Amino acid sequence: MNALCHERRRGVFITLEGPDGSGKSTQVRLLADRLRKCGIEPLITREPGGTRTGEQIREILQHDRTGEALVPEAETFLFLAARAQLVQTIIRPALQEGRWVVSDRFMDSTVAYQGYGRGLGAEIIERMNAWAVGDAIPDLTILLDLEPTEGLARIGPRNRANGCEADRLEREALAFHERIREGYLALAARYPKRICLLDARNGLDGISQRIWTLVEERFGYGLG
Repeated sequence: MNALCHERRRGVFITLEGPDGSGKSTQVRLLADRLRKCGIEPLITREPGGTRTGEQIREILQHDRTGEALVPEAETFLFLAARAQLVQTIIRPALQEGRWVVSDRFMDSTVAYQGYGRGLGAEIIERMNAWAVGDAIPDLTILLDLEPTEGLARIGPRNRANGCEADRLEREALAFHERIREGYLALAARYPKRICLLDARNGLDGISQRIWTLVEERFGYGLG
């Protein structure tokens, strides 16, 4: 029996990161399905969101309901507020119970999007993240890397299939998305033990298998 099928005494926290259009949400679903086949029921969450408060903040951040442009600092604090609520009420309790948690985005997104994309600086965002998440640091982060032009090209068909329009961040200029990718690659270089960089062009099944291999290598042995 695969070691992943044994009960684990400590929780595991996995995050998936990447630019818009990189396929994170699909890979979160596929990973969750494979974990369930091994008898592990993961807690799946997303950012911003995952709590009632976080989902309200998500509406502000994604859909610009007020019609008022958010300044970068206010945008950053909203992401951090949603994250703090999620960590303290959902993620940390689940990890303390020994559960597996898989999140579609987490703290690295704010470094990439606000630190690099908005130009606020990675160092200050990382300090703010530390305050918001405390000890809830991911055990493994899968970073799906994709050229911004390709990612943005994927967004249109996806949104049409889902009957929605591009959100506030997706509508930003190409230069903004290029800075985001730069930020993600810098994070991967800075935290190579935690962040595993994967090419998001390698096909749905190929990426899914590579993610599963990484999970097995990192957590698949000695879990009983």
